[in-house]
Amino acid sequence: MEQINHPSDSYYHGQHGGRTIAGQPSATSTQVHTPTHRPGTPSDSVNRNPFQDGLESQASYRSPPGTNPFASPEASRPASSFGSSSAVGARLDEQAHRYFHSRRVRKGDVEKPWLDKKDPKEKWVTIFPLIGIFIGLAISGFLIYDGISSVVKHNYRLVLDENFSQGLRDDIWEKEIQVGGFGNGEFEMTTSSEENVFVQGGTLWIKPTLQDAELMEKNNVIDLLAAGTCTSTLFKDCVAATNLTNGNSSVVPPTKSARITTKKSASIKYGRVEVTAKLPAGDWLWPAIWMMPVVDTYGPWPASGEIDICESRGNNHTYAQGGNNIVSSALHWGPDPTLDGFWRTNNKRAALHTTYSAGFNTFGLEWSQKYLFTYVNSRLLQVLYTNFDTPMFQRGNFPAISSNGTRIQDTWSQTGRKNTPFDQAFYLILNVAVGGTNGWFEDGKSGKPWVDASPNAKLDFWNARDTWYPTWTQPQMEVSRVQIWQQADGNEEL
Repeated sequence: MEQINHPSDSYYHGQHGGRTIAGQPSATSTQVHTPTHRPGTPSDSVNRNPFQDGLESQASYRSPPGTNPFASPEASRPASSFGSSSAVGARLDEQAHRYFHSRRVRKGDVEKPWLDKKDPKEKWVTIFPLIGIFIGLAISGFLIYDGISSVVKHNYRLVLDENFSQGLRDDIWEKEIQVGGFGNGEFEMTTSSEENVFVQGGTLWIKPTLQDAELMEKNNVIDLLAAGTCTSTLFKDCVAATNLTNGNSSVVPPTKSARITTKKSASIKYGRVEVTAKLPAGDWLWPAIWMMPVVDTYGPWPASGEIDICESRGNNHTYAQGGNNIVSSALHWGPDPTLDGFWRTNNKRAALHTTYSAGFNTFGLEWSQKYLFTYVNSRLLQVLYTNFDTPMFQRGNFPAISSNGTRIQDTWSQTGRKNTPFDQAFYLILNVAVGGTNGWFEDGKSGKPWVDASPNAKLDFWNARDTWYPTWTQPQMEVSRVQIWQQADGNEEL
């Protein structure tokens, strides 16, 4: 009886060379084998040997009868497809060694013929740069030493240290009471009233306010001479009137403010000044921290000089000339008012991402026989610096004849000092002015409501109060401390 075997039986029979396997007929049994598929030819899922494709694809190899495929790898597998584990490990070790092998050039691997014979000139390639570096360091050291040694170190004696802890002391501060505009056509009258100058919370306030409407809108007179309070000897500084009956209407000053000085208590000839203050915010306000000579030694202003430590404008940063985000310093000097050399000695400093009305700042001055400079908060943050290395009259390059036809007299050079007129005692002034007709607020800039040359300038300003008065959100200048030092080197009289 014929027996048809399962394909797997054929596999085992073929692979084991006809040896009897338990449960299977012996090699002498008559068998019908299923055809063997060629490698790669498809077969159905029933007749396909799952192991056959893999073996045939590796080497298209079938073990001949009577051989043991497991006896030796070399006998059963092509050398090109399989190798011993030891051979594979050797190759991996070799690859790892090559990947991580050192790439440093071993000593002696590279020939260096240039070392056999050296050119004596090559050493200068190294020597010259070293000499240059040494010379550069020497020059730098000398410049640093010269700079440090040239810094003038003065001795100072404290003249005034005022923090207003005792209020506004009359023995230190003199209140100037006038209505004449102080030579600038200013729109305020200065008072001694606590409405305009007072101490609040240990801080001095100088606060502008509106004039009484009755004095502005009806014919009236302010006569400080009759009241005995005027601090000027000039009639125009002591008497003002409102007269609305003529074509060119005149009015009294449309605002009130204050101006205080140390003229009778503290002055210096060379030294230092520091004023810590918060500047005002409001259109057409004009705060100032400045100095004037105790005696007009060389004649009326500006022949005897003026030192402006700090000036500003209360307008905001959009103002064309710079508002309360800008401070300026200047020296005023010249043989007469038409020949003021201030434009040669003035400068500005802008606040950094803020304004000078946003908080307190220290405005300072350092002044000696050889130089004068102003600063904000630090001596390094200078606003104005002037060296007295050239006689001031020569620096001014003034004409021989003035605008009124008179001959210009050089009274400064006769002293033999280069810093004249800044060689005499000056005192300190603190004030907040309003408006003016001297050009500090330039015509036609940012909606200025008056024209300097107009006889009705003050009245025009008053009539425009609905536009500027609402901006007076912080009209006062607040001062927390004032310090004045006299230079005390022993040569202050030179």
